[in-house]
Amino acid sequence: MNKMAHQLDATLQQILDLARWAPSGDNTQPWRFEVLDQRRLVVHGHDTRDHCVYDLDGHPSQMSIGALLETMAIAASTFALEMRSMRHTDTPDNRPTLSIEFLPSPSLPADPLADAIMTRSVQRRALSRRALTATEKSALTSALPDGYRVRWLEGGERLAAARLMFGNAKLRLTMPEAHRVHASIIEWNARYSEDRIPDQALGADAMTTRLMRWVMQDWKRVQFFNTWLAGTLAPRLQMDLIPALACAAHFVLVAERKPQRMDDYIAAGRAMQRFWLTATAQGLQLQPELTPLIFSRYVREERVFSATPGMQQRAERLSRQGAALLGQADWEAAVFMGRIGAGEAAQSRSLRRPLRDLLLPAQ
Repeated sequence: MNKMAHQLDATLQQILDLARWAPSGDNTQPWRFEVLDQRRLVVHGHDTRDHCVYDLDGHPSQMSIGALLETMAIAASTFALEMRSMRHTDTPDNRPTLSIEFLPSPSLPADPLADAIMTRSVQRRALSRRALTATEKSALTSALPDGYRVRWLEGGERLAAARLMFGNAKLRLTMPEAHRVHASIIEWNARYSEDRIPDQALGADAMTTRLMRWVMQDWKRVQFFNTWLAGTLAPRLQMDLIPALACAAHFVLVAERKPQRMDDYIAAGRAMQRFWLTATAQGLQLQPELTPLIFSRYVREERVFSATPGMQQRAERLSRQGAALLGQADWEAAVFMGRIGAGEAAQSRSLRRPLRDLLLPAQ
């Protein structure tokens, strides 16, 4: 065991043990902890922009850092500790670094969302189509901090959101830049995974999953299946269209001010985590749907994301769909999107690296 684990103060160890359950794209867990003393540490973040087409400018990873901070603050409240954080502005954007301090606060109530930290997970399978109740919506809306609001996509708009996700899935499954990511983040023949996504959590049936494993070993196989055998159809139906229809609603978290700086995305990650934990506390399941927002920003900023002909034009059409659904202003200010509904918790899920593997020696 890492020697640092033995030196950890018991309270700080419990806080970090909960904090590591914060969500991150593809279970990358883009953080490491440098413990300074019993109540101070440094979070060393990183992103995957250099090899992951989805991590545009590192913003999704920055949202994960925000989710980590919110989870840490919630966990600390159960020990009557207030968390304060300061980002080191002299560190590179792809290596965000933050100083964290926990201060005694005897009057601080324990955040009830702490109980949802470890049970929160991604549910990629079908959910109940029962509409969210007024109580559930009120709790979710109230969970958002100032500066954020939620747009619900229900009824006919749920169908439009499903079409958007179905089209977006074809974009993701037909370009080599995304294939490289998918091939690296799936752990095959697994119900759980500490550092990736287990294949049983993808949402496809066993036969489709086995076929996907064989096809994804080689990009030429992927191209052949996509061209001649409608290779994307079964995965898109099972992992995108059916779940997108089988839910209570889709939702979009919209920032009052369009996010631009790293701190905006970190703050958005904190808002996202409070919303998600509240959904879990309400007995609801959730699946993120971030990629339409990511590719739409590629389009708006006229940035090429694929060398494959036709991908940019396909993304432009999907971006117009999203803007038509939400309105251009809200679409550009959206920070998070997902589907939500009542249902059973996922039977297969991503776990986390053990805390000892996330600890760095003090500098």
